[in-house]
This record gives sequence, C-alpha cells and structure tokens, in this order.
Amino acid sequence: MKFAHRTQQVAPFLAMEFAKQAALLEALGQRVIRLNLGEPDFGAPQPVREALARAALQPSPYTPALGLTPLREAIATRYLQTNGLQLDPERVVVTAGASAALLLACAAVVEPGDGWLLGEPSYPCNRHFLASFGADVQTVPTTAASRFQIDLPSLQGAARPHTRGLLVASPSNPTGTAVPTLELQAVLQHAKAQGWWRIVDEIYAELRYPPQASLPPCALQLDEGAIIVNSFSKTWGLTGWRLGWLVLPLEAVAVVERLAQNWFICPSGPAQQAALACFSPEVEAEVASRREQLAERRAQVLEGLAALRLPVPVEPDGAFYVCFDVSSTGLDAMPFCALLLQQEHVALTPGLDFGQHWGQQQVRLSYTASLADLDEALRRLGRFLARL
Repeated sequence: MKFAHRTQQVAPFLAMEFAKQAALLEALGQRVIRLNLGEPDFGAPQPVREALARAALQPSPYTPALGLTPLREAIATRYLQTNGLQLDPERVVVTAGASAALLLACAAVVEPGDGWLLGEPSYPCNRHFLASFGADVQTVPTTAASRFQIDLPSLQGAARPHTRGLLVASPSNPTGTAVPTLELQAVLQHAKAQGWWRIVDEIYAELRYPPQASLPPCALQLDEGAIIVNSFSKTWGLTGWRLGWLVLPLEAVAVVERLAQNWFICPSGPAQQAALACFSPEVEAEVASRREQLAERRAQVLEGLAALRLPVPVEPDGAFYVCFDVSSTGLDAMPFCALLLQQEHVALTPGLDFGQHWGQQQVRLSYTASLADLDEALRRLGRFLARL
C-alpha cells in the first residue's frame, strides 16, 4: 500500500508539534506557559456562549452549504460598518473555519502546474493547501525593509511564465506586519493586470495597532475581484468553533457552492447561530476592550525582549505575534525552542515553520496569554539565556 504523493509534501506543523510536547509536560505536572499558538486566551464572548447554549437546545438540521442567510447578511453589514464597503451578501460564503475557506478557494482556482506566489515568511498551511491542489508554490523571500511582506519589485522579480496566482496575508502570521495600503494596491493591481488570481488572507484585519485607529481599506476596496479569507477565530476568539468565511467574485459563488455541498455539506449550524451574537453592540464593546489589552501585551513583550537583548527586526502592527532573532545566543531557532520548553517550560514556535530561508534564527512568540503569564515567561526566558 502506498500513500498519495501529496502527503509527502506536507511537513509537520511545528506550532502544533510544540503544543503536543507542552501537553506532555503538563501531564507530568509542569506549568507550561504556552506562547506557541495563535489562540487568544479570552475565549468566546459571554453573549456568544449563551447564544450557543440556546442553539444547542434546538434541533440542528443541515444549513445551506453557503451558510445561514442571516449570518451572510450580518458579515456583509460588518464590512459596511468597519470599511464603508457595500457588499452583496450573495458573495459571502460561510465556511468551517478559515482553513476550509482557503481549501475551497484553492480547489476552485488552482490548476496542477500553476505557479502561485506567496511571501516568505508565511503561514505554513497556506503553501500546503496550494501544493495539495498541484500548485508550484513560489515563495518570495522578503526582508525587514519590506516589513517581511511582498512588495511590487519582489513580486515582479519572482514571477515566471506559468505564474497564475498570488496569496497575500495582511496582517501576517508569523510577523504580525501588514502590507501598507498603497503597496498592497500596487501588488494587487499588478497581479490583476497579469490575469492572476488574488487571494487575500484578512483574518487579523481587525487586530491592528494602535487599536483606536481607523481600519485601513479592505483589499476588496483596492481590488474588487480579489478573493477574501476571514474568520471568527481571532477577532472574536472562536478558535475551536471552526467558523470562517470567504468573499468571492459573484461568478465564483456557484462553483464554490458545489464544492462545499460535497466536501462539507455545511458549516456547524449551532456555531453559525451563535456567531450572529458576535455583531451585537455588547460584543463589539468587548472586542474593542480586547484590542486594548492586546496592545498592552504587545508593549510588554517588546519592552521585555529589548531588555533581554533579543532583537525584533520589525515591530508588529497587527495580529498578536512578535518574531525575534536568536542568532546572538549561538543557537538556531529549533534547538532554542526545544531547550527553552524542556528547561523553562515556555512554549514558542521556531521560525522554520514559516520558511526555510527565513526561519533558522527567528522565533515567533504569540502574546495571547495574560500580562502575568507574559511577565513570567519573560522572566523564565531571561533565566534560560543566562545559562547559555
């Protein structure tokens, strides 16, 4: 018996591997501070939990494959409220998490042998999804000068005759950096002019710093034909609920609907019902408070890393990640993270998850824990460095 070739192209997800190791230590009674996953510690807002409890008491039939109409309408209204964007709810497809959204998008537009460009560093699952549908994934090395994001010169230099698509995440995982608006517009318009597909991952779009500032334009305001991936996981803390969405060109909706019907039937009905509460004024106030708390955590971590002389090449302006350089320690990222977890019980993610060229000396820290836990993690990190 032989497994499919595509399974050999998917490397282990190191963030999850370190989560497994952390769980083993916790089973032995150790207190591990987990800063390795992009999972906010806030959890779902209370009104959303209460809405789920009510939904659980009702029958849960299959919903339409594209999602509940009221939820699609609520998501479209969200774009109007946050970006002033008039969006036809018919273009919104509710999915079983952003992962399912990207899976459906890739299935709809990627042909075997197509070249697809994405920056390095980048979220590893993005390139694995593309490759699973036969794409020739062309990673574009980026630098601190471009905030570790694709810019127009790097895009033009990386394109090949068979390039057919571009995937951009802004703000990005792992660096938490966003593409400046004018640069994103230039990149998307160039890709459009070449006849390429454009997928933009905006799951961290509402987590920006400073948190009081108005949000920059949605990619759809720069390129109406872009495919948008988004999620309830990060802004609202519904990570385990597995609920996300796509915004598609209208002509792509029927195509994706056929795929969704066959692969997923529908997203979770109770989760969809509960997600409607995400758009209430009460929850919006809580989300705003969480953004303020994340800004405090960001400041604490940046100050702590500076005190430990661990340089941050580019400060994040979104999401909840900080990447720092460990080359001064004499260790590469992988042994650095492994030893830190073993000796001080702090879980981080080595940069190799996000790109071979970039990740040898880079480590990602997810500041999704409390201020007290972050303070303790920085103290343990300092103790670890003192022994090297």
